Amino acid sequence: MAEVPRRSMRSSSPTDAPAGGFSGRAWSLVRLAGLGVVVALVFSAGLLAAPSSAHGLRNQLAGLGLWGPVAMIATYALLTCAMVPGPVLAGASGLLFGTALGTLIAIVSATLGASAAFLIARGLAQRPYAALVTGRLRHWTQRIERRGFLAVLYARIAPGAPFALVSYAAGMTRVRLREFAAATMIGASPRAFAYAALGGSIGNYSSPQALAGLGVLVVMSLGGALLLWRTRRGRAAG
Repeated sequence: MAEVPRRSMRSSSPTDAPAGGFSGRAWSLVRLAGLGVVVALVFSAGLLAAPSSAHGLRNQLAGLGLWGPVAMIATYALLTCAMVPGPVLAGASGLLFGTALGTLIAIVSATLGASAAFLIARGLAQRPYAALVTGRLRHWTQRIERRGFLAVLYARIAPGAPFALVSYAAGMTRVRLREFAAATMIGASPRAFAYAALGGSIGNYSSPQALAGLGVLVVMSLGGALLLWRTRRGRAAG
């Protein structure tokens, strides 16, 4: 007589559910919501830390001597995470430190702030995002991950792309930090110079540095619009 296979006596439990089940999906949603809470807290902290005026910030930095630029970099980076517009921050750097040093401060600060936002999203939301994303959004995410450096550089050059949101979004993909930071530094540099030059030329917009800054903004806007047009045309043709 054939032996009847014995059934396993191990009882099932909720933890045996597939990773893609309700519990796993719910936890992923909670972690994504946690990223939203952290971003909101950083935004609130940035509003509280932001000086009421450039004159007030200048007074605060005046007594720091050589540490003034360091304090400005730290403040700028925090406010970048808090989604304060980059043109305002770069213009303030130029106003406080002049075009040359202001540009350097703006580039370093924007890169550090963007990298911090990237790492916040990477730590809190990369895995839950990968577990939840489907369909067309998953396709676009994979495309961004394949292009890496070029995808981030395009986002930095494209007109109207929100700087901080791009950083948080990139952190949820598998783009490498060094590629992200390098593309951010290169892509942000022209506008950082332009706004720092304009900030350093308040009251004298006919100065060579102000005209150079305006020229850079015009070239970046036209170049970014052309790049966007070619991308859409290629997508339509494909």
